[in-house]
Amino acid sequence: MNKIKPILLVVMDGVGFSESGVGDAVAMAKTPVLDRLLAQCPNTRLKAHGTAVGLPADDDMGNSEVGHNALGCGQVYSQGAKLVNEAIESGKMFTGAAWNELVDNCKNDTTLHFIGLLSDGNVHSNIKHLFDMLGEAKKSGVRTARVHILLDGRDVPATSALEYIDKLETVLAGLNDDSFDGRIASGGGRMKVTMDRYQADWAMVERGWKTHVLGEGRAFATASEAVETFRAENSGIIDQDLPAFVIAENGVAVGKIADGDSVILFNFRGDRAIEISMAFDFDELTFFDRGKKPDVCYAGMLQYDGDLKLPGRFLVNPPEIKDTLSELLVENKINQYAVSETQKFGHVTYFWNGNRSGKVSEELETFKEIPSDNISFDQKPMMKSVEITDDLIAALKSGEYGFLRCNFPNGDMVGHTGSLDAAIVGVEAVDKALERLIPVCDELGVTLLITADHGNADEMLEKDKKGNIAVRTAHSLNKVPFIIYDKEKDYTIINNCDFGLANVAPTVAKMFGLTPPSSWEKPMI
Repeated sequence: MNKIKPILLVVMDGVGFSESGVGDAVAMAKTPVLDRLLAQCPNTRLKAHGTAVGLPADDDMGNSEVGHNALGCGQVYSQGAKLVNEAIESGKMFTGAAWNELVDNCKNDTTLHFIGLLSDGNVHSNIKHLFDMLGEAKKSGVRTARVHILLDGRDVPATSALEYIDKLETVLAGLNDDSFDGRIASGGGRMKVTMDRYQADWAMVERGWKTHVLGEGRAFATASEAVETFRAENSGIIDQDLPAFVIAENGVAVGKIADGDSVILFNFRGDRAIEISMAFDFDELTFFDRGKKPDVCYAGMLQYDGDLKLPGRFLVNPPEIKDTLSELLVENKINQYAVSETQKFGHVTYFWNGNRSGKVSEELETFKEIPSDNISFDQKPMMKSVEITDDLIAALKSGEYGFLRCNFPNGDMVGHTGSLDAAIVGVEAVDKALERLIPVCDELGVTLLITADHGNADEMLEKDKKGNIAVRTAHSLNKVPFIIYDKEKDYTIINNCDFGLANVAPTVAKMFGLTPPSSWEKPMI
């Protein structure tokens, strides 16, 4: 490794600056270290949502995937919803080989199935994309469509499922006639079925498979009836936790997935789409018993993992991210270390490296995953903050690494549970981690950078349309901190600039004295 001054970047996932002050777990938490750093160190506030991270508009909340893409590549790429919007608006998606293969496969009176998150949160999916595809499917000669809905309550208000179900039912009613039969077939809360990530809970995927594919589960006449029944039986339950259900007539599920059918997963975000795609695409799967895998034509909205080529068929090409910070550091022979627990391990590795599953350099990059607990994180809001800190301190003291990065997931993952008290504890746990890291940085002459990928814990409550206070589980639109701490060296952050997450990598490069690619944003110092 070159003789350089090491840099440690800490991502406090889901920790932003509240503008509303409503349910601000960050402000309510006891954070003496963070408070001192903000008072005494060079710092600014970064935009972590909307156009700053490649999303269509500034009312689109950021997320950990696009956030870490921007942090790691120093540039702004069209992402997620924006990519799909462009493909639909141009008509490119519907003239592509994948779409035509899917619809042609259904012209022998087989069924086109859609699986995905039914909301307009624009984090994992957008209901408008589903509506556009349903309309185009009918135009393309598809006669039967079934929709398997995953209920959100996380990127949108916590109990808004019926609103989205009503919208979908209205669209289907407008399409249905003698030539087209579209119906909702099954569903369930996103944290109960189908949308597991990082192979943390394959039982979620198994429940989704049984529900969507096999048509097994508690039966109802309509999706609205299912939601209303579950709410009546489970006081206070929010949409993301609703149990699985199937829609049936005369005791028979209306939307089993069978040989000869086509299936589209219309989520565009990759992390919670990979495992269900494995279940459809892989001939061999050991994580649960699928029974006889139906012979279907399966596609994702995007390719969710480029290295695994998963899924093999997809509707929209992903952004081709190049010239990342990791590539620049490898070119300059700087050893890197990345650590987090399972819930965010992919963010400091795969997403940070521009959606690359492998390493840029096996020799110069070290990745460490600390297994997450398989529980609701409000039950243990400290998560693995102690273990991450222990591991990071050992890596710092080894003297082997020039650039280290970590993610503390607490503000985001605990924030998503909707528990204000637990989120406060989660934020305090991250502050304790900073308290332990600072003396080590002082001792070893390490520059400490602190930021976040988006807000969440800073806005745990919100006012509904009637002015009532309601639980909020979604990310916020608030800016996030960027702090420079260095006992030995003074830095000055440029004033009067509207910086975003993509300005972090250029700042790191300048600290190392490296020349960044011309495509990058400007440094903040």
